[in-house]
Amino acid sequence: MGGPLCHNGPMERERTCCFTGHRAEKLPWKNDERAPGCLRLKTAIQDVLGSLYDAGFRHFLCGMATGADMYFGEAVAALREEHPDVTLEAAVPFSGQEKSWPVFWQRRYFRLAEACDDIAVLHKSYTPTCMMDRNRYMVDRSAVLVAAYSGAPGGTRATVRYALRQGLQVIELPVEDDASAGPRPK
Repeated sequence: MGGPLCHNGPMERERTCCFTGHRAEKLPWKNDERAPGCLRLKTAIQDVLGSLYDAGFRHFLCGMATGADMYFGEAVAALREEHPDVTLEAAVPFSGQEKSWPVFWQRRYFRLAEACDDIAVLHKSYTPTCMMDRNRYMVDRSAVLVAAYSGAPGGTRATVRYALRQGLQVIELPVEDDASAGPRPK
């Protein structure tokens, strides 16, 4: 699979940022987006996106999972309203990943997919490695990884570790309800 192509041409890795974060069920607030920790995370995402834009980043990759991925993708779509040169690419691990989700997450998934400039579907159906393949696809095309990460084991931790091994700058955002807002550069 080649590099992402968006409406303004091939994007350079140096201007591309990807995102990883916990799914809704692994976040302290689950689906309660009015929780203080969730509101702080969303503000931190907006702040870091603004800083990345100011630093020259224009292409953003989103893994399209429930929870933190959706927050990130929606924030990029909002950033694009102010800056039309921003592009958003969905990196979908397999076709139909959303089919087992609750309806409210499915609706959000399809709204976000509509907002994307490009959608890369990595597998036709679920495979044991499809989530890891999606995460590596994003990291391998990016210079920066933003991670909504609590330190818990799982795919987010594995993605952060892979990104660090690949030499990416990793910016961690807090996900605890009692955490203070703001990025923690690595």
